[in-house]
Amino acid sequence: MKVVSLETHRRFDAAKMAKNNLFETSRFFCDLYCLEPGQSQAPHTHEREDKVMIVLEGEGTVRSGDETQTLGAGDAILAEAGEPHGVANEGLVRLVVLVFMAPHPKAPS
Repeated sequence: MKVVSLETHRRFDAAKMAKNNLFETSRFFCDLYCLEPGQSQAPHTHEREDKVMIVLEGEGTVRSGDETQTLGAGDAILAEAGEPHGVANEGLVRLVVLVFMAPHPKAPS
């Protein structure tokens, strides 16, 4: 059994959004995204993969498809394969987001 502490993986980078890996298999991965105020993940698309984002701390402006919404702690969003998506910390406090993606982008088609 692999057990991780979210607190020890809660690492920020002053230069850019930090992606801190928690779990990874050949089928999926789970990361902890840590964003300082003003940082963002540019909107992008995954053709085969679905992504779930769960806000753990702070508030984030999340885009999925043609919609944009501000999410707070406890809110979750699904970005289905083919939908442009991204997250931005437009607030004054740090943003922490738990992210799951499947299938793994490196998995064979």
